[in-house]
Amino acid sequence: MNKIYLSILAVAVTANVYAQKSDGTVKSLVNTEKAFAQKAAKSGVNAAFTEFSAPDGIVFRPNAINAKKFFATAPDTKELTWEPNYARLSKSRDWGFTSGSYIAGGEKKTFGHYLSVWRGKDGEWQLIIDLGADAIKPIKGKEPKNLFIEPVGTHSPKFASAKDLKTATDIIYSTEKTLNTMLKTHGVQAFSGFINPDARLLFPGTEAIIGKDGILAFNNRVIDKINLKTTQADKALGGDFAYTYGLATIDYKADLRESFNYVFIWERQADANWNIIAQIFTVAER
Repeated sequence: MNKIYLSILAVAVTANVYAQKSDGTVKSLVNTEKAFAQKAAKSGVNAAFTEFSAPDGIVFRPNAINAKKFFATAPDTKELTWEPNYARLSKSRDWGFTSGSYIAGGEKKTFGHYLSVWRGKDGEWQLIIDLGADAIKPIKGKEPKNLFIEPVGTHSPKFASAKDLKTATDIIYSTEKTLNTMLKTHGVQAFSGFINPDARLLFPGTEAIIGKDGILAFNNRVIDKINLKTTQADKALGGDFAYTYGLATIDYKADLRESFNYVFIWERQADANWNIIAQIFTVAER
């Protein structure tokens, strides 16, 4: 009897290891991210993304593609580990994002950053966007500290019409269009009016840059011009967070041009303006 009980318990524990239950907390989102990584380490990256991605979820390999479609035929690996160090959640409790670092490969390891956007649906978290970028190996002891912020209060309009939702999302498109116009007229310094003081930038070949001053200093040092072409935007029902993704063309000061996929996370401010709180870029195919 004890053997039967232990066998049943073992099956139950295994079934719950990869649970991605959403209970409206950042804690549940972080736990889902960790379960996602555990699944990849045990069963392979393909199985992990197939299980955790939403039907309309996208990844960038290097350009945007449906996650389930890509990982149905992609070369598989178990040599990918990652850990979240930043997570936020909308007041609607059904939309959030995570960010952190990853290590890929066996003896010859590569390092990087990632940014993921999640949707809560039917009591589970589903991955809707995932973008990673190569990075230098972080200096031990100088990795970003964990910052997992629970939302204060709950807000989720229940009777928003399709028109209302479109209007809300159009604000995000308009904001990013304004930013792009300012970038054309004022250069990268235009970001100063659109970035939160605690924002973070994940850019290929660098450590995570945390803080507005550090981001602006990096931009001024490295980038001559940048042009954004928005592909999609969406806004949490809570009205406090949104994302955009698209294609950025960057002219470096070193007389070089590259194309990047990007994802921006936006946060609504007390004055109703929208600022960027997280950015990630990764090299795109032309």
